[in-house]
Amino acid sequence: MMKRHRDDIPRASKKEIFGWAMFDFANQAYTLLIITVIFPVLFTTVIVGDAGDDYRLGNLLWSVALGLSYFMVVLSGPVFGAIMDYSALKKRFLFLSYVLTIVATSLLYFVEPGMIVLGVILIIISNFAYATGESFIAAFLTSLGPPKDLGKISGFGWALGYIGGLFSAGFVIVYLGDATAENFDRIRWVGPFAAVFFMLAAIPTFLWVKEPGKRRELPKGETLISMGFVRLGRTIREIKQYWDLAVFLVSVFFAMAGIYIVISFAFIYGDQIVKWDESVRILMFVIVQITAAIGAIVFGYIQDRIGAKLTYNLTLGLWFLAVLGIWGVTDFTVWFNSIFATNIEAQYMFLYIGVLAGLSLGSSQSASRALVGIFSPEEKSAEFFGFWGLSNKLAGVFGIIGIGLLQAQFGLKTSVLFCAALFLLGILVNIFVNEQRGRQVADQYEGYDI
Repeated sequence: MMKRHRDDIPRASKKEIFGWAMFDFANQAYTLLIITVIFPVLFTTVIVGDAGDDYRLGNLLWSVALGLSYFMVVLSGPVFGAIMDYSALKKRFLFLSYVLTIVATSLLYFVEPGMIVLGVILIIISNFAYATGESFIAAFLTSLGPPKDLGKISGFGWALGYIGGLFSAGFVIVYLGDATAENFDRIRWVGPFAAVFFMLAAIPTFLWVKEPGKRRELPKGETLISMGFVRLGRTIREIKQYWDLAVFLVSVFFAMAGIYIVISFAFIYGDQIVKWDESVRILMFVIVQITAAIGAIVFGYIQDRIGAKLTYNLTLGLWFLAVLGIWGVTDFTVWFNSIFATNIEAQYMFLYIGVLAGLSLGSSQSASRALVGIFSPEEKSAEFFGFWGLSNKLAGVFGIIGIGLLQAQFGLKTSVLFCAALFLLGILVNIFVNEQRGRQVADQYEGYDI
């Protein structure tokens, strides 16, 4: 049978694309409430609560918990992907990660001040489940349309995700209140709420998204795990064939290390360094969500016109400027006030930087996912997105543990410059990627029985 050319892949129905994007909508509740906005502040300032030492122990333990969970994804992601490509069980693996995320996140309700070990364990489990699910849902992308449409489809998913974050976190901020010791009895419900939101919002994914690929019978004496390792080993031996994907994943490693640091510590930075008011924190959240959604959609269309590689580099350039702004916000505010005879507070200047960070956040991750889709044969999409997940989460281990150690030694403000260097490295490495060549390799893939 003649292999279908990737340009001939029909675009999926609007219902299926919407169902796929709803998983981004659903899981953003976990990303924002548990990893970015609410629970990291609750964990560092209330559950650990070492205020006398500038919360350095809490920040370090938070880094360790996230780093370990990402390391678990590094070990398992490519093997899971190879198994899913062979067995056509993407939806089943996605469902298992979904259930584990829901259960572990719900149990965060029982983490009280001083219960540090339980908090760390549940964050490791829930974040591992969430992060594997992120790679699993991305593996469906190549079956939703031809390469020329992947930027728009990926951008739509990321944009819908940030809208989901706006709804979920907005509800928590309004109805559950601050992440403080005085409000602990209410804010402890953030875990169950995030779990229920994720559970309900992801239902369209499992109803409308089709299982791509064809299930194969296992050879005698083989298991899904052994076949996963066989396929993974073959891909590794053929790594020169996928050279542009491999180089791009190195770029992704540096860029995502920076992004994970910002996601995990931005609101901690606002609390500890900028000393923002609660109203400004809420406004920052809203600004980032809206601009991230706009950035994902706009750059998705830009990408399909000018190419994924150039779009990706532009977004990393925006990130570099945003991180410099975060690092220098207090000094820049003083300079700005002296030059223009104004009296703006640093926390409000921080909001303008939030616009730049938001535009960078949605667009860079969407462009990264779409470019991997362009480099991935449909028959190996889960495996290649497993490598994408490996690069992402190894970056999480490196970035978050790195910033945790640096801030323990030098303080959080100085350590932010580590991020700026990471984004520059991401741009430099990506210069060596040839997008057209990588796409041709994926187009010419003939497949093999195992």
